[in-house]
Amino acid sequence: MSITITFLDPHGNPVAAACEPGDNLLRVGQAAGLPLEGTCEGQMACSTCHVIVAAEWFDRLPPAAEEEEDMLDFAAGARRTSRLSCQIELTAEMDGLTVSIPAQSNDLRRM
Repeated sequence: MSITITFLDPHGNPVAAACEPGDNLLRVGQAAGLPLEGTCEGQMACSTCHVIVAAEWFDRLPPAAEEEEDMLDFAAGARRTSRLSCQIELTAEMDGLTVSIPAQSNDLRRM
């Protein structure tokens, strides 16, 4: 069963990505060519995969762990609905999820 995630790039342009339940949001975004660096490769040791979850989706996701909340303190442009994309494992119930990549995002892999 394929699900669709909509990313809004740093300029606000929508990018739809098809994926499967069990995929990781960071890897899906990277595969779609979005500037999600993920320096620590999902180990919660950086905030380079920071996304802003659409308000209508935020409370529908599993809550962030304390360690994730701590890392978000270092994320540029963090908001109440910020999450680390590496910590979001996708489920069928997340079909239609929308997340934004902050304008402050800087993917050093592209330099």
